[in-house]
Amino acid sequence: QVRLVESGGGLVQAGGSLRLSCAASGSMFNVNMMGWYRQAPGSLRDLVATITTGGSIDYAASVKGRFTISRDNAKNTVYLQMNNLKPEDTAVYYCNARGKLVNYWGQGTQVTVSS
Repeated sequence: QVRLVESGGGLVQAGGSLRLSCAASGSMFNVNMMGWYRQAPGSLRDLVATITTGGSIDYAASVKGRFTISRDNAKNTVYLQMNNLKPEDTAVYYCNARGKLVNYWGQGTQVTVSS
């Protein structure tokens, strides 16, 4: 079992920055990808960014050039640096860890961007 704990959400003005962290604990043996998803009220949960154990990265088109995902394998921690935030980035951000036959979610952290 893997436990994911997110931190770093909050309220920020448009154009500002936030850094989210996701600390993973437990057996990460079967996990080969970690990432961030977000869900706005009334919307589906959408991919924001993912990073594999080997370092391959994927971003949603809406955040490319503004968000940066990184990971510290030694600490089992994934980060999401969010710059030039926009009101449409407002959502609950969830950390995800997945691999063959496993899929784990954190409890989510709220990000609110005011205009």
